[in-house]
Amino acid sequence: MRLADLEKYDPITIQCHDNPDADAIGAGFGLYTYFKSIGKNTRLIYSGQNKIHKANLKLMVEKLEIPIVYMEDKDTYIDGLLITVDCQYGAGNVTKLKADRVAVIDHHQIEMPKLELKEINSSLGSCSTLVWKMMKEENFPVEEDRILSTALYYGLYSDTNQFAEIYNPVDMDMRDAIPCNMSMIRLFRNSNLSLAELEVAGIAMIRYIYNDDHKYAIIRSKPCDPNILGMISDFLIQVDEVWSCIVYNEINDGYKFSVRSCVKEVNASELAAFVSEQIGSGGGHMEKAGGFISRKLYEEYYPTLHSEAYFSEKMNEYFDHTEIIYADDYEVDIADMDKYCKKKIPLGFVKATDIFPVGTPITIRTLEGDVDMMVAPKLYIMIGVKGEVYPSTKGQFEKSYRIMDEPYNLQDLAERTEYIPTIKNRVDGTARFLTSYAGTCIANGKIGIYAKQIDQMVKVFTNWGGDKYMLGKKGDYLVVRCDDLHDIYVVEQDAFLKTYEPCME
Repeated sequence: MRLADLEKYDPITIQCHDNPDADAIGAGFGLYTYFKSIGKNTRLIYSGQNKIHKANLKLMVEKLEIPIVYMEDKDTYIDGLLITVDCQYGAGNVTKLKADRVAVIDHHQIEMPKLELKEINSSLGSCSTLVWKMMKEENFPVEEDRILSTALYYGLYSDTNQFAEIYNPVDMDMRDAIPCNMSMIRLFRNSNLSLAELEVAGIAMIRYIYNDDHKYAIIRSKPCDPNILGMISDFLIQVDEVWSCIVYNEINDGYKFSVRSCVKEVNASELAAFVSEQIGSGGGHMEKAGGFISRKLYEEYYPTLHSEAYFSEKMNEYFDHTEIIYADDYEVDIADMDKYCKKKIPLGFVKATDIFPVGTPITIRTLEGDVDMMVAPKLYIMIGVKGEVYPSTKGQFEKSYRIMDEPYNLQDLAERTEYIPTIKNRVDGTARFLTSYAGTCIANGKIGIYAKQIDQMVKVFTNWGGDKYMLGKKGDYLVVRCDDLHDIYVVEQDAFLKTYEPCME
Protein backbone atom coordinates (compact mmCIF):
# COMPACT_ATOMS: atom_id res chain seq x y z
CA MET A 1 0.00 0.00 0.00
CA ARG A 2 1.16 3.53 -0.80
CA LEU A 3 0.01 6.85 0.60
CA ALA A 4 -1.25 7.69 -2.88
CA ASP A 5 -3.74 4.82 -2.53
CA LEU A 6 -5.39 6.66 0.37
CA GLU A 7 -5.68 10.06 -1.27
CA LYS A 8 -9.19 9.32 -2.57
CA TYR A 9 -10.57 9.43 0.98
CA ASP A 10 -11.77 12.56 2.78
CA PRO A 11 -11.95 13.24 5.69
CA ILE A 12 -8.98 11.33 7.14
CA THR A 13 -8.53 10.55 10.84
CA ILE A 14 -5.14 9.32 12.08
CA GLN A 15 -5.23 7.40 15.37
CA CYS A 16 -2.18 6.66 17.53
CA HIS A 17 -2.30 3.75 19.96
CA ASP A 18 -3.49 4.33 23.53
CA ASN A 19 -0.84 5.93 25.76
CA PRO A 20 1.04 7.07 22.66
CA ASP A 21 4.82 7.18 22.72
CA ALA A 22 7.17 9.43 20.75
CA ASP A 23 7.22 7.09 17.75
CA ALA A 24 3.42 6.94 17.46
CA ILE A 25 3.19 10.73 17.80
CA GLY A 26 6.01 11.36 15.30
CA ALA A 27 4.64 8.90 12.73
CA GLY A 28 1.10 10.21 13.18
CA PHE A 29 2.31 13.79 12.74
CA GLY A 30 4.07 12.74 9.53
CA LEU A 31 0.84 11.35 8.09
CA TYR A 32 -1.10 14.40 9.29
CA THR A 33 1.37 16.73 7.56
CA TYR A 34 1.24 14.74 4.32
CA PHE A 35 -2.54 14.62 3.99
CA LYS A 36 -2.95 18.24 5.11
CA SER A 37 -0.51 19.27 2.37
CA ILE A 38 -2.80 17.86 -0.33
CA GLY A 39 -5.90 19.58 1.04
CA LYS A 40 -7.50 16.73 2.97
CA ASN A 41 -9.64 17.37 6.03
CA THR A 42 -7.30 15.66 8.49
CA ARG A 43 -7.06 15.22 12.25
CA LEU A 44 -4.67 13.39 14.60
CA ILE A 45 -6.15 11.66 17.67
CA TYR A 46 -5.59 9.10 20.42
CA SER A 47 -7.85 7.51 23.01
CA GLY A 48 -7.61 5.11 25.94
CA GLN A 49 -7.76 5.56 29.72
CA ASN A 50 -4.97 8.12 30.10
CA LYS A 51 -4.01 11.38 28.48
CA ILE A 52 -0.37 12.06 27.55
CA HIS A 53 1.40 12.78 30.83
CA LYS A 54 5.14 12.05 30.40
CA ALA A 55 7.20 15.22 30.47
CA ASN A 56 9.17 14.47 27.30
CA LEU A 57 6.02 13.73 25.29
CA LYS A 58 4.22 16.86 26.54
CA LEU A 59 7.29 18.88 25.53
CA MET A 60 7.38 17.17 22.13
CA VAL A 61 3.74 18.02 21.44
CA GLU A 62 4.16 21.59 22.72
CA LYS A 63 7.49 22.55 21.12
CA LEU A 64 6.74 20.94 17.74
CA GLU A 65 3.13 22.19 17.79
CA ILE A 66 1.73 18.74 17.03
CA PRO A 67 -2.11 18.99 16.84
CA ILE A 68 -2.86 15.68 18.55
CA VAL A 69 -6.24 15.53 20.31
CA TYR A 70 -7.47 13.17 23.05
CA MET A 71 -10.81 11.55 22.12
CA GLU A 72 -12.91 10.84 25.20
CA ASP A 73 -16.02 9.62 23.38
CA LYS A 74 -15.17 6.05 22.37
CA ASP A 75 -18.50 5.64 20.57
CA THR A 76 -17.88 8.41 18.03
CA TYR A 77 -18.29 7.16 14.46
CA ILE A 78 -15.33 8.01 12.23
CA ASP A 79 -16.40 9.28 8.81
CA GLY A 80 -14.17 8.77 5.78
CA LEU A 81 -10.92 6.91 6.47
CA LEU A 82 -9.42 5.92 9.83
CA ILE A 83 -5.67 5.19 9.80
CA THR A 84 -4.19 3.50 12.87
CA VAL A 85 -0.50 4.30 13.13
CA ASP A 86 2.14 2.36 15.12
CA CYS A 87 -0.63 -0.12 15.94
CA GLN A 88 -3.20 -2.34 14.25
CA TYR A 89 -6.95 -1.78 14.24
CA GLY A 90 -8.62 -4.22 16.61
CA ALA A 91 -5.42 -5.06 18.53
CA GLY A 92 -5.25 -4.82 22.31
CA ASN A 93 -3.21 -1.61 22.54
CA VAL A 94 -5.59 0.69 20.65
CA THR A 95 -9.21 1.66 21.31
CA LYS A 96 -11.37 0.22 18.54
CA LEU A 97 -13.35 3.09 17.05
CA LYS A 98 -16.19 2.51 14.59
CA ALA A 99 -15.21 3.66 11.12
CA ASP A 100 -16.32 3.66 7.47
CA ARG A 101 -12.96 2.45 6.21
CA VAL A 102 -9.75 1.46 8.02
CA ALA A 103 -6.07 1.42 7.02
CA VAL A 104 -3.08 0.34 9.10
CA ILE A 105 0.50 1.67 9.03
CA ASP A 106 2.70 -0.16 11.53
CA HIS A 107 6.12 -1.70 12.18
CA HIS A 108 5.13 -4.52 14.54
CA GLN A 109 4.39 -8.15 13.76
CA ILE A 110 1.11 -8.68 11.89
CA GLU A 111 -1.68 -9.28 14.40
CA MET A 112 -4.77 -8.50 12.32
CA PRO A 113 -4.09 -10.16 8.93
CA LYS A 114 -7.56 -9.71 7.44
CA LEU A 115 -7.31 -5.95 7.01
CA GLU A 116 -7.27 -5.00 3.34
CA LEU A 117 -5.52 -1.62 3.51
CA LYS A 118 -2.26 -2.03 5.37
CA GLU A 119 1.46 -1.29 5.19
CA ILE A 120 3.29 -3.25 7.87
CA ASN A 121 7.07 -3.66 7.98
CA SER A 122 8.19 -5.41 11.16
CA SER A 123 11.88 -5.23 10.24
CA LEU A 124 11.99 -1.47 10.87
CA GLY A 125 13.00 0.02 14.20
CA SER A 126 10.25 2.63 14.20
CA CYS A 127 6.95 3.50 12.57
CA SER A 128 8.40 6.98 11.98
CA THR A 129 10.86 5.38 9.56
CA LEU A 130 8.03 3.63 7.71
CA VAL A 131 6.10 6.89 7.36
CA TRP A 132 9.28 8.68 6.18
CA LYS A 133 9.85 5.97 3.59
CA MET A 134 6.25 6.16 2.35
CA MET A 135 6.41 9.96 2.13
CA LYS A 136 9.67 9.75 0.15
CA GLU A 137 8.01 7.31 -2.26
CA GLU A 138 5.51 10.08 -3.02
CA ASN A 139 8.36 12.60 -3.45
CA PHE A 140 7.23 14.57 -0.41
CA PRO A 141 10.03 16.98 0.64
CA VAL A 142 10.41 15.81 4.24
CA GLU A 143 13.88 17.35 4.59
CA GLU A 144 12.49 20.85 3.91
CA ASP A 145 10.32 20.71 7.05
CA ARG A 146 12.61 20.92 10.08
CA ILE A 147 9.76 20.52 12.58
CA LEU A 148 8.46 17.37 10.89
CA SER A 149 12.01 16.01 10.55
CA THR A 150 12.60 16.54 14.28
CA ALA A 151 9.39 14.67 15.15
CA LEU A 152 10.30 11.70 12.94
CA TYR A 153 13.90 11.71 14.18
CA TYR A 154 12.78 11.67 17.82
CA GLY A 155 10.32 8.87 17.06
CA LEU A 156 13.15 6.67 15.76
CA TYR A 157 15.52 7.87 18.49
CA SER A 158 13.06 6.88 21.22
CA ASP A 159 11.93 3.55 19.78
CA THR A 160 15.52 2.34 19.27
CA ASN A 161 16.83 3.34 22.71
CA GLN A 162 18.69 6.41 21.44
CA PHE A 163 19.80 4.54 18.30
CA ALA A 164 21.49 1.79 20.36
CA GLU A 165 19.00 -0.72 18.94
CA ILE A 166 18.92 0.47 15.34
CA TYR A 167 19.71 -2.26 12.81
CA ASN A 168 17.71 -1.86 9.61
CA PRO A 169 19.56 0.13 6.92
CA VAL A 170 16.41 2.10 6.11
CA ASP A 171 16.30 3.31 9.74
CA MET A 172 19.94 4.34 9.41
CA ASP A 173 19.24 6.12 6.14
CA MET A 174 16.49 8.21 7.73
CA ARG A 175 18.64 9.01 10.74
CA ASP A 176 21.42 10.23 8.45
CA ALA A 177 19.22 12.03 5.92
CA ILE A 178 16.83 14.28 7.80
CA PRO A 179 17.78 17.57 9.46
CA CYS A 180 16.48 18.07 12.97
CA ASN A 181 16.65 20.51 15.86
CA MET A 182 19.20 18.82 18.12
CA SER A 183 18.61 21.27 20.97
CA MET A 184 14.99 20.07 21.09
CA ILE A 185 16.11 16.44 20.98
CA ARG A 186 18.36 17.11 23.97
CA LEU A 187 15.48 18.81 25.79
CA PHE A 188 13.17 15.84 25.18
CA ARG A 189 15.87 13.33 26.10
CA ASN A 190 16.70 15.03 29.39
CA SER A 191 13.04 15.09 30.45
CA ASN A 192 12.57 11.37 29.92
CA LEU A 193 12.92 9.84 33.40
CA SER A 194 10.50 10.34 36.27
CA LEU A 195 11.17 9.61 39.95
CA ALA A 196 8.73 6.69 39.75
CA GLU A 197 10.70 5.19 36.84
CA LEU A 198 13.93 5.67 38.76
CA GLU A 199 12.40 3.54 41.51
CA VAL A 200 11.35 0.90 38.94
CA ALA A 201 14.95 0.66 37.72
CA GLY A 202 16.30 0.33 41.26
CA ILE A 203 13.86 -2.43 42.23
CA ALA A 204 14.50 -4.35 38.99
CA MET A 205 18.24 -4.59 39.64
CA ILE A 206 17.73 -6.22 43.03
CA ARG A 207 16.30 -9.39 41.45
CA TYR A 208 18.16 -11.09 38.61
CA ILE A 209 18.91 -14.46 37.04
CA TYR A 210 22.60 -15.24 36.53
CA ASN A 211 24.24 -18.09 34.58
CA ASP A 212 27.83 -18.67 35.64
CA ASP A 213 28.69 -21.04 32.75
CA HIS A 214 27.90 -18.50 30.05
CA LYS A 215 28.27 -15.29 32.09
CA TYR A 216 24.84 -13.90 31.25
CA ALA A 217 22.16 -12.21 33.36
CA ILE A 218 18.41 -11.71 32.90
CA ILE A 219 16.24 -9.13 34.63
CA ARG A 220 12.48 -8.69 34.45
CA SER A 221 11.38 -5.13 35.11
CA LYS A 222 8.01 -3.68 35.98
CA PRO A 223 6.28 -1.83 33.12
CA CYS A 224 8.28 1.25 32.16
CA ASP A 225 9.43 3.34 29.23
CA PRO A 226 11.66 1.32 26.82
CA ASN A 227 14.53 3.71 27.51
CA ILE A 228 14.51 2.60 31.16
CA LEU A 229 15.20 -0.97 30.00
CA GLY A 230 18.23 0.37 28.15
CA MET A 231 19.40 2.22 31.25
CA ILE A 232 19.11 -0.92 33.41
CA SER A 233 20.97 -3.07 30.86
CA ASP A 234 23.70 -0.43 30.48
CA PHE A 235 24.25 -0.60 34.23
CA LEU A 236 24.07 -4.40 34.38
CA ILE A 237 26.68 -5.00 31.66
CA GLN A 238 29.22 -3.10 33.77
CA VAL A 239 29.24 -5.91 36.35
CA ASP A 240 32.53 -7.79 36.00
CA GLU A 241 30.93 -11.24 35.89
CA VAL A 242 28.27 -10.31 33.31
CA TRP A 243 29.35 -10.61 29.66
CA SER A 244 25.89 -10.37 28.12
CA CYS A 245 22.44 -9.60 29.46
CA ILE A 246 18.74 -9.20 28.67
CA VAL A 247 16.41 -6.83 30.49
CA TYR A 248 12.72 -7.03 29.60
CA ASN A 249 9.24 -6.05 30.69
CA GLU A 250 5.68 -6.83 29.77
CA ILE A 251 3.67 -4.30 27.77
CA ASN A 252 0.09 -4.34 26.47
CA ASP A 253 0.76 -6.37 23.34
CA GLY A 254 3.81 -8.40 24.34
CA TYR A 255 7.32 -7.99 25.71
CA LYS A 256 9.90 -5.28 25.10
CA PHE A 257 13.53 -6.24 25.76
CA SER A 258 17.00 -4.73 25.74
CA VAL A 259 20.23 -6.66 25.08
CA ARG A 260 23.86 -5.84 25.91
CA SER A 261 27.19 -7.58 25.23
CA CYS A 262 30.78 -6.70 26.08
CA VAL A 263 32.56 -9.61 24.31
CA LYS A 264 33.14 -10.00 20.59
CA GLU A 265 31.82 -13.58 20.60
CA VAL A 266 28.29 -12.32 21.34
CA ASN A 267 26.82 -9.84 18.89
CA ALA A 268 23.95 -8.16 20.74
CA SER A 269 22.05 -7.48 17.50
CA GLU A 270 22.17 -11.09 16.44
CA LEU A 271 21.24 -12.30 19.95
CA ALA A 272 18.19 -10.01 19.93
CA ALA A 273 17.11 -11.43 16.57
CA PHE A 274 17.62 -14.99 17.86
CA VAL A 275 15.57 -14.43 21.01
CA SER A 276 12.65 -12.94 19.05
CA GLU A 277 12.80 -15.27 16.04
CA GLN A 278 9.33 -16.26 14.70
CA ILE A 279 7.49 -14.36 17.45
CA GLY A 280 8.79 -10.82 17.12
CA SER A 281 11.68 -8.76 15.84
CA GLY A 282 15.01 -7.57 17.18
CA GLY A 283 18.38 -6.10 16.32
CA GLY A 284 20.77 -3.25 16.92
CA HIS A 285 24.55 -2.99 17.19
CA MET A 286 27.31 -5.35 18.30
CA GLU A 287 27.20 -4.12 21.91
CA LYS A 288 23.65 -2.78 22.23
CA ALA A 289 20.39 -4.11 20.82
CA GLY A 290 16.77 -4.69 21.62
CA GLY A 291 13.50 -6.02 20.35
CA PHE A 292 9.85 -6.84 20.76
CA ILE A 293 7.94 -10.09 21.20
CA SER A 294 4.28 -10.25 20.18
CA ARG A 295 1.99 -11.49 22.95
CA LYS A 296 -0.29 -13.17 20.43
CA LEU A 297 2.55 -15.11 18.79
CA TYR A 298 4.22 -15.90 22.12
CA GLU A 299 1.05 -17.46 23.49
CA GLU A 300 0.59 -19.37 20.24
CA TYR A 301 4.12 -20.88 20.30
CA TYR A 302 4.71 -21.09 24.08
CA PRO A 303 1.26 -21.27 25.76
CA THR A 304 2.51 -22.73 29.06
CA LEU A 305 5.98 -21.19 29.39
CA HIS A 306 6.64 -18.37 31.84
CA SER A 307 8.53 -15.44 30.34
CA GLU A 308 11.60 -15.79 32.60
CA ALA A 309 11.85 -19.47 31.66
CA TYR A 310 11.54 -18.56 27.98
CA PHE A 311 14.39 -16.05 28.05
CA SER A 312 16.58 -18.46 30.07
CA GLU A 313 15.93 -21.33 27.65
CA LYS A 314 16.67 -19.16 24.61
CA MET A 315 19.93 -17.90 26.14
CA ASN A 316 21.05 -21.45 26.96
CA GLU A 317 20.12 -22.62 23.47
CA TYR A 318 22.09 -19.76 21.97
CA PHE A 319 25.27 -20.61 23.86
CA ASP A 320 25.05 -24.42 23.98
CA HIS A 321 24.43 -24.94 20.26
CA THR A 322 26.98 -22.59 18.70
CA GLU A 323 30.44 -23.35 17.30
CA ILE A 324 32.98 -20.52 17.14
CA ILE A 325 35.68 -20.57 14.44
CA TYR A 326 38.69 -18.23 14.33
CA ALA A 327 39.79 -18.49 10.69
CA ASP A 328 43.42 -17.48 11.23
CA ASP A 329 44.02 -20.37 13.67
CA TYR A 330 41.42 -22.91 12.55
CA GLU A 331 42.68 -26.14 10.98
CA VAL A 332 39.87 -27.02 8.61
CA ASP A 333 39.21 -30.70 7.87
CA ILE A 334 38.31 -30.85 4.18
CA ALA A 335 37.76 -34.62 4.34
CA ASP A 336 34.06 -34.12 5.13
CA MET A 337 33.61 -31.25 2.68
CA ASP A 338 32.70 -31.33 -1.00
CA LYS A 339 34.30 -29.27 -3.75
CA TYR A 340 32.20 -26.65 -5.51
CA CYS A 341 32.72 -24.11 -8.28
CA LYS A 342 30.85 -20.88 -8.89
CA LYS A 343 28.11 -21.01 -11.47
CA LYS A 344 28.52 -18.98 -14.65
CA ILE A 345 26.17 -16.25 -13.51
CA PRO A 346 26.76 -12.50 -13.60
CA LEU A 347 27.87 -10.87 -10.35
CA GLY A 348 28.65 -7.29 -9.48
CA PHE A 349 32.05 -5.91 -8.54
CA VAL A 350 33.31 -2.47 -7.57
CA LYS A 351 36.84 -1.10 -7.32
CA ALA A 352 36.76 0.83 -4.06
CA THR A 353 39.13 3.48 -5.47
CA ASP A 354 36.57 4.30 -8.18
CA ILE A 355 34.34 5.73 -5.44
CA PHE A 356 36.63 7.20 -2.77
CA PRO A 357 40.38 7.89 -2.52
CA VAL A 358 42.85 5.48 -0.91
CA GLY A 359 42.81 5.79 2.88
CA THR A 360 39.17 6.86 3.14
CA PRO A 361 37.38 5.19 6.09
CA ILE A 362 34.15 3.74 4.71
CA THR A 363 31.04 1.96 5.90
CA ILE A 364 29.38 -0.48 3.52
CA ARG A 365 25.70 -0.63 4.46
CA THR A 366 23.73 -3.75 3.57
CA LEU A 367 20.61 -5.51 4.80
CA GLU A 368 22.87 -7.85 6.78
CA GLY A 369 24.51 -4.95 8.63
CA ASP A 370 27.25 -2.34 8.40
CA VAL A 371 30.85 -3.26 7.51
CA ASP A 372 33.60 -0.76 8.34
CA MET A 373 36.70 -0.79 6.15
CA MET A 374 39.44 1.43 4.75
CA VAL A 375 39.81 2.05 1.03
CA ALA A 376 42.98 0.28 -0.11
CA PRO A 377 44.60 0.31 -3.58
CA LYS A 378 43.64 -3.30 -4.30
CA LEU A 379 40.28 -3.48 -2.51
CA TYR A 380 37.40 -4.90 -4.57
CA ILE A 381 33.83 -5.13 -3.29
CA MET A 382 31.73 -8.00 -4.61
CA ILE A 383 27.91 -7.91 -4.90
CA GLY A 384 26.30 -11.35 -4.75
CA VAL A 385 23.10 -12.74 -6.18
CA LYS A 386 20.97 -11.55 -3.24
CA GLY A 387 22.68 -8.21 -2.75
CA GLU A 388 25.11 -9.61 -0.19
CA VAL A 389 28.41 -7.75 -0.12
CA TYR A 390 31.87 -9.09 0.68
CA PRO A 391 35.42 -7.80 0.18
CA SER A 392 38.05 -9.22 -2.14
CA THR A 393 41.54 -8.25 -3.24
CA LYS A 394 42.62 -7.51 -6.79
CA GLY A 395 44.68 -10.71 -6.79
CA GLN A 396 41.80 -12.89 -5.61
CA PHE A 397 39.45 -11.23 -8.09
CA GLU A 398 41.73 -11.77 -11.10
CA LYS A 399 42.25 -15.42 -10.14
CA SER A 400 38.53 -16.12 -9.84
CA TYR A 401 36.63 -13.90 -12.33
CA ARG A 402 36.67 -12.39 -15.77
CA ILE A 403 35.11 -9.02 -16.51
CA MET A 404 32.06 -8.87 -18.77
CA ASP A 405 31.27 -6.12 -21.27
CA GLU A 406 27.60 -5.89 -20.26
CA PRO A 407 26.53 -3.29 -17.66
CA TYR A 408 25.52 -4.30 -14.17
CA ASN A 409 21.81 -5.19 -13.99
CA LEU A 410 20.48 -3.06 -11.13
CA GLN A 411 16.83 -3.79 -11.87
CA ASP A 412 17.45 -7.53 -11.57
CA LEU A 413 19.08 -7.02 -8.16
CA ALA A 414 16.24 -4.76 -6.98
CA GLU A 415 13.79 -7.60 -7.63
CA ARG A 416 15.84 -9.97 -5.45
CA THR A 417 16.55 -7.83 -2.38
CA GLU A 418 14.77 -5.34 -0.10
CA TYR A 419 17.71 -2.93 0.08
CA ILE A 420 20.35 -1.79 -2.40
CA PRO A 421 23.79 -1.67 -0.68
CA THR A 422 25.38 1.73 -0.15
CA ILE A 423 28.88 2.93 0.67
CA LYS A 424 29.44 5.83 3.04
CA ASN A 425 32.46 8.06 3.58
CA ARG A 426 32.78 8.17 7.38
CA VAL A 427 34.71 11.46 7.27
CA ASP A 428 32.18 13.69 5.51
CA GLY A 429 29.06 11.48 5.59
CA THR A 430 28.79 11.18 1.78
CA ALA A 431 26.72 8.11 0.86
CA ARG A 432 26.53 6.51 -2.57
CA PHE A 433 24.94 3.40 -4.05
CA LEU A 434 27.53 0.69 -4.71
CA THR A 435 25.56 -0.35 -7.76
CA SER A 436 26.18 3.03 -9.42
CA TYR A 437 29.85 2.06 -9.78
CA ALA A 438 29.46 -1.68 -10.35
CA GLY A 439 30.73 -3.64 -13.27
CA THR A 440 29.74 -7.18 -14.20
CA CYS A 441 31.93 -10.24 -13.86
CA ILE A 442 31.57 -13.99 -14.12
CA ALA A 443 33.46 -16.83 -12.49
CA ASN A 444 36.26 -18.27 -14.62
CA GLY A 445 36.13 -21.69 -12.97
CA LYS A 446 39.81 -21.69 -11.99
CA ILE A 447 39.40 -21.40 -8.24
CA GLY A 448 36.98 -23.63 -6.34
CA ILE A 449 35.88 -23.95 -2.75
CA TYR A 450 35.31 -26.68 -0.21
CA ALA A 451 31.94 -26.49 1.52
CA LYS A 452 29.63 -28.35 3.85
CA GLN A 453 26.17 -27.70 5.19
CA ILE A 454 26.10 -26.90 8.90
CA ASP A 455 23.70 -28.46 11.40
CA GLN A 456 23.95 -25.80 14.13
CA MET A 457 24.81 -22.14 14.52
CA VAL A 458 28.38 -21.26 13.57
CA LYS A 459 30.23 -17.99 14.17
CA VAL A 460 33.21 -17.42 11.90
CA PHE A 461 35.76 -14.72 12.62
CA THR A 462 37.12 -14.38 9.08
CA ASN A 463 40.70 -13.35 8.30
CA TRP A 464 39.32 -10.12 6.83
CA GLY A 465 36.48 -9.25 9.18
CA GLY A 466 38.27 -7.97 12.29
CA ASP A 467 36.25 -8.38 15.50
CA LYS A 468 32.97 -9.04 13.68
CA TYR A 469 31.92 -12.58 12.92
CA MET A 470 29.78 -14.07 10.17
CA LEU A 471 26.82 -16.01 11.53
CA GLY A 472 25.75 -19.25 9.93
CA LYS A 473 22.45 -20.87 10.82
CA LYS A 474 21.41 -24.49 10.45
CA GLY A 475 21.24 -25.25 6.73
CA ASP A 476 23.76 -22.59 5.68
CA TYR A 477 27.19 -23.55 4.29
CA LEU A 478 30.66 -23.34 5.81
CA VAL A 479 33.04 -22.46 2.98
CA VAL A 480 36.82 -22.38 2.51
CA ARG A 481 38.76 -21.34 -0.59
CA CYS A 482 40.77 -24.18 -2.15
CA ASP A 483 43.84 -21.94 -2.55
CA ASP A 484 43.73 -20.58 1.03
CA LEU A 485 42.51 -22.89 3.79
CA HIS A 486 42.34 -20.00 6.24
CA ASP A 487 39.95 -18.01 4.05
CA ILE A 488 36.89 -19.41 5.82
CA TYR A 489 33.43 -17.87 5.74
CA VAL A 490 29.70 -18.62 5.74
CA VAL A 491 27.25 -18.47 2.82
CA GLU A 492 23.51 -18.38 3.44
CA GLN A 493 21.74 -21.48 2.10
CA ASP A 494 19.66 -19.86 -0.65
CA ALA A 495 22.56 -17.70 -1.86
CA PHE A 496 24.86 -20.76 -1.90
CA LEU A 497 22.49 -22.85 -4.00
CA LYS A 498 22.06 -19.99 -6.46
CA THR A 499 25.81 -19.31 -6.67
CA TYR A 500 27.64 -22.66 -6.51
CA GLU A 501 27.47 -26.09 -8.08
CA PRO A 502 29.56 -29.26 -7.68
CA CYS A 503 32.83 -29.05 -9.61
CA MET A 504 33.13 -31.24 -12.65
CA GLU A 505 36.50 -32.94 -12.18
